[in-house]
Amino acid sequence: MGGTDKSGMQERDVSQPVVSRRIQATDDPCIVQMQEMLRGSSDVMSLAQGIVHWQPPASALEKAKELVFEARTSGYGADDGLPELREALREKLRKENGLHNSEVMVTAGANQAFVNVVLALCDPSDTVALFVPYYFNHLMAFQMTGITDILLGHSDPETLYPDLGWLENALSGKERPKPKLVVVTTPNNPTGVVIPGDTLRAISEMCRRAGCWLVLDNTYEYFVYGDHKHVSIEGDHIVNIYSFSKAYGMMGWRVGYIAYPLGVEGLGKQLLKAQDTIPVCPPIISQQLALASLQNGGPSWVSEKIHSLGNNVNTALSALEPLGPGAVKAGGGAIYLFCKLPDSVDQNDKEVVRWLAYKHGVCIIPGSACGAPGYVRVAFANLREEQCRIAAGRLQKGLEELVTKGMTS
Repeated sequence: MGGTDKSGMQERDVSQPVVSRRIQATDDPCIVQMQEMLRGSSDVMSLAQGIVHWQPPASALEKAKELVFEARTSGYGADDGLPELREALREKLRKENGLHNSEVMVTAGANQAFVNVVLALCDPSDTVALFVPYYFNHLMAFQMTGITDILLGHSDPETLYPDLGWLENALSGKERPKPKLVVVTTPNNPTGVVIPGDTLRAISEMCRRAGCWLVLDNTYEYFVYGDHKHVSIEGDHIVNIYSFSKAYGMMGWRVGYIAYPLGVEGLGKQLLKAQDTIPVCPPIISQQLALASLQNGGPSWVSEKIHSLGNNVNTALSALEPLGPGAVKAGGGAIYLFCKLPDSVDQNDKEVVRWLAYKHGVCIIPGSACGAPGYVRVAFANLREEQCRIAAGRLQKGLEELVTKGMTS
């Protein structure tokens, strides 16, 4: 047992094993912190976690219910996914995304897809690049796999598009080792920004010339509004990641997929090593639900659901008006609004989030979790319209108080 030293601090027993340095160096998950905050309060509404309020197509759920009793559902499946689902996804990629030279691996969600890709493409000694603001789980995946040289790229302060000048300099390798892998998310989490096709293609060409992998996270591919358009691209240096979670309301079912280039010999075999070690195979019942959702729902069903979010967007925007003109960085996609806090509190976004939860009963995400202190992320798809209005009303009241009086007790 450990004793106590002269200062009164508990001494660690030298025989006690310790956890890895990699995991200690990994950021704490902000969503877990938000969940704990909600768990400790009786009346806090969430505009925090990136989820949608709908469930998968009813006919797909009925089909999955029938398949529960099939013996195949309780067994192992192919590591890279059910053959019929993979074929449906290859067709989807050709028809909807214009990807004709990509193979598919089904994963237990897009997060697991990203970890597979990092394990297959990167060594701990490699340099990688993310653009700020970034999706926090991307950073965490690099950290927990032992990668320490993580370049945090600049974004244009007005558009929040990736800064191509910064990327060109980073890929030149003049100042420090050039990245082995660059990550771009579009539509973006946390900003909602939809990156134009010309910008994506420019990034792709820069990475190709530098011999660098480009990983594109397309989780929110269907969530585009107004004149914005999501664009997918492919190449022998590009790996695309997609998800069923948001579009089909399948968050808890955990189904995502990787579209990797056919032209890279042996890449699928290396991805399978990670796949077989982590989940063995994605859950069979979840894959069956995903296939049924494609067959009985498809993009038209998804579009109808996303169209219904229009009032939620406007409600959330109204709630953020106290922050003043230009504070909201509405990017035209995903399910988030990203906004600047007043300068007087811009380094205390975590405290603002905590204050809003406990004083005003509404929970959002601090921008510092995404590498952008002084900002907050507001999700607008996780509550139905009536509940969203109530939560937004609380947020508006809290922000009005924050701007006029500060964080009062």
